[in-house]
Amino acid sequence: MRLPASYPMALLAALIVLSPIFILITLATDASSLFDNHNLSILGNTLSLMVLTVIGSILIGVPLAFISAYVRLPFKKVWLVFFAAPLAIPSYIGAFTLYAAFGSGGEIHNLLGIELPSMDGLSGAAIVMTLYTFPFVMMTTRSSLLSLDASMVNAARTLGMSMTESVFKVILPRVVNGIAAGSLLVALYTLSDFGTPAMMRLDTFTRVIYVEYNAFELSRAAMLSLQLLVIVGFLLLIESQIKTASERHGRPLILFPSKWQLAAMFATFAPILLLAIGLPLAIFSLWLARDGFSSFDFSIAWNSAYASAIAAVVAVIVAIPVAHAALSGKAGRIMERVTYFGFGIPGIVMGTALVYGGLQLPFLYQTLGLLIIAYMLRFLPLAVGTVRTSTEHLDASLVKSARVLGASPREAFTRITLPLTMRGIIAGAALVFLESMRELEATLLLGPTGFETLSTYLWRVYEAGYFGRAAIPGLLLVLISACGLAIMMSGEKRNQLEH
Repeated sequence: MRLPASYPMALLAALIVLSPIFILITLATDASSLFDNHNLSILGNTLSLMVLTVIGSILIGVPLAFISAYVRLPFKKVWLVFFAAPLAIPSYIGAFTLYAAFGSGGEIHNLLGIELPSMDGLSGAAIVMTLYTFPFVMMTTRSSLLSLDASMVNAARTLGMSMTESVFKVILPRVVNGIAAGSLLVALYTLSDFGTPAMMRLDTFTRVIYVEYNAFELSRAAMLSLQLLVIVGFLLLIESQIKTASERHGRPLILFPSKWQLAAMFATFAPILLLAIGLPLAIFSLWLARDGFSSFDFSIAWNSAYASAIAAVVAVIVAIPVAHAALSGKAGRIMERVTYFGFGIPGIVMGTALVYGGLQLPFLYQTLGLLIIAYMLRFLPLAVGTVRTSTEHLDASLVKSARVLGASPREAFTRITLPLTMRGIIAGAALVFLESMRELEATLLLGPTGFETLSTYLWRVYEAGYFGRAAIPGLLLVLISACGLAIMMSGEKRNQLEH
């Protein structure tokens, strides 16, 4: 049987995605010890941060999911945007601004004379991570809630249950998988994040890997990277077993709160949104008004855009055969699944592996090409997902008709498939571009000497203590992330219309 033309390229992509893991295994064989007391401390900090963040995200995200799904709110779509808006701010930006705002000598202390506790350590990192990850839980739970039928709750109310009892006995058991899916996303994000624990001075795996890299202990960094990957792999295995089923058979539940209930909801959640969104924007605006534009070199923004644009083009070129292979059979689906490993590998781990790979290939070491490879490996799944979705919706009879009329497979692809899936290709490229623009860890490790991006400039400013210079890159990164959130929200809206 003849293999589909997309298989060789898809297989090559899958092997390239797996290569960092093989590199880390090779590098880690030189490590002096597999596990010691310091590792236990790092593991304890990492797991504590993950657990606290997941708990906090559930406590905030689930109630917001109920409110956005079931409660009749004025300007409901606007509120949904506000609830999801923390995703538009990279967590390391939130960590930077909250660290600068709180504590003795912080911006709040300097402006208002109010000395608040410092935002650092495990508690500070958990607060920051919760503020910027709870929308994951909110959105997956909300999707599950919208799939439920109001008749179940109405039947429970008819049988004498209160609304509170109905929520806990009827609704929550049916959305546990949605809550679990969002919680796993939060856990994976927390494990892979470098900027927040580094700025909060908490020794987690990602921070210590970076410290070991700077101390030229690559084998030690590789061993820590593999230990972190074991935890990430375990969570990915759990995630693959979670299925969220649609149960809609009728109309959704709608609740009509009183004015006092609306006021209580606003009083509860407004401070959270102000802390997550309002405070960072206010701090950056303050710094911008104080320091102006003169201290920022806008060629740094061009560096970010240039590298990210190339990565986006490379990613979609690789994603097209992978997506088509996934639709061609079981082997193709396996290769597609393998490419998703890159998204699960933390950026600091990917960077560590590719640094060693670059040392073995001197023509790649500290070049823009190696950085673009890292971006492509990290964010390839974003392009594969959108390209595959748009290809799935393509009417297969159009391609068959072109073949019957004498078109070769290449002509059918270039004249029929490619134009009709261009929207998904552009959306995938946009997502890769936006995520590459805000990537910090891999850029710190792999960026060419003297090559500064918005995210690495922000990191250098933090390390040097020149906080005021962070205003422009910080605001630009927030704007870029907001564009990514808009693409994601528009995709969710299209999916709802299609279903």
